[in-house]
Amino acid sequence: MMKPQKGQTIELYIEKMAYGGRGIGRVDGFVVFLRGVAPGDKVQVRVYKKKKTYAEASLLELITPSPERLQAPCPYSGYCGGCQWQHIQYAAQLSYKKEQVEEAIEHIGGLKDVKVRNVMPSEEVFGYRNKMEFSFSDRRWFLPHELDKQAVEGNFALGLHVPGTYQKVIDVEACLLQQETGNRILREVKRYVKKSGIPVYGLKSHDGFWRFLTIRYSRAFDEWMVNLVTSEELPEVVYPMVSELSQRIAKIKTVVNNITGRKASIAVGEREGVLTGKGYIRDKIGPYTFQISSNSFFQTNSLAARQLYEKVADYAELKGSETVLDLYSGTGTIPIFLANRVKVITGIEISESAVLDARNNCKDNSIDNCRFIIGDIRERLSAITYKPDVLIIDPPRAGMHKHVLTQILALSPEKIIYISCNPATMARDISQLIPKYELVEIQPVDMFPHTYHIEAVAKLWLR
Repeated sequence: MMKPQKGQTIELYIEKMAYGGRGIGRVDGFVVFLRGVAPGDKVQVRVYKKKKTYAEASLLELITPSPERLQAPCPYSGYCGGCQWQHIQYAAQLSYKKEQVEEAIEHIGGLKDVKVRNVMPSEEVFGYRNKMEFSFSDRRWFLPHELDKQAVEGNFALGLHVPGTYQKVIDVEACLLQQETGNRILREVKRYVKKSGIPVYGLKSHDGFWRFLTIRYSRAFDEWMVNLVTSEELPEVVYPMVSELSQRIAKIKTVVNNITGRKASIAVGEREGVLTGKGYIRDKIGPYTFQISSNSFFQTNSLAARQLYEKVADYAELKGSETVLDLYSGTGTIPIFLANRVKVITGIEISESAVLDARNNCKDNSIDNCRFIIGDIRERLSAITYKPDVLIIDPPRAGMHKHVLTQILALSPEKIIYISCNPATMARDISQLIPKYELVEIQPVDMFPHTYHIEAVAKLWLR
């Protein structure tokens, strides 16, 4: 068998999608990964990395396109890291996502014949994001057809990162994952900053003023929040911009300025000033209202979040008399969503600011049967003395800590509902629960069309 060598050009047939959005082809059984393809494509590729068990390649030519392909509507598709699958029909994207959940459960979890339902589609496949973060850079990364602009516009960009790089920023005019008003805000800010003559932040030099633009949207109330992240406080620069923005786009309810001198490329300020409005907007998940400030966590696709939480309620088979425990409860979205269907619900969350938000959100929705405990789950869980009827777990991407798993098995609630944004860690965690729990079924939910990300809800019953 001939393993492909680095620098070699080969023909491949793309068999399927790997988790992470890349396509898989094989040369004499040897696996080759590449981006920007669809299962069913016949392609010519160049190998740029060769390892013991696999190779990575870049696409040179599409010889025969897959029937699942279409023309990506976005000009930045394939360059910007935001969407991996815009060139693939939506129905096909959903089937790949289902396959990825099935494969993780079988290969990582070691479980056979698990019932994985068809993925619940997102009601909207474009314009679904309620939050977008754009980076300023003094080194613009040009797409192949933009190279003629390099001399004139090379020292300015406001847009999105090239995947896997921290300093390459593509200047974007619009992102199709946000509503059109968001794109107008993006273009207005860009126009103003260019005109201001105040330099944008250099990711290498760490000099300059403008760092990030974060835009948040509430579909329920049709309101926008703009967060300008800058390296210092210069009211005489930001105030004129705010008044111009507010005049041009009436739906902007509030503008805040996060200020950070840290070198790390994170769009969160060390301190915040409210320039106009209240410093927050409100949005809904189902009938419940949530207050969202510039740095608070909120599900990025509000409509799909409702579908996800309805599935949690459905799997928990709530009668109204239950005591429920919710681990990693964040700003209280799940407890609030379930509160009027249960007797009492307790959330455990390590972030103090998230718990303060959660308590305020309860007040706003007139809910009085939610309790929140601040602290590390490993320590707080051991202090729970009662046995909850339902345990809800929505862990971070890394999954659960093994001590948490041990404590859950000791508590042994009748029902566990496990929500995951990472099929691999979900499969690993569930395999640890299997001796005591039966995995009834899994419902994947698509919250992020055109990306490989997939949420899933698993229903586990005590044996």
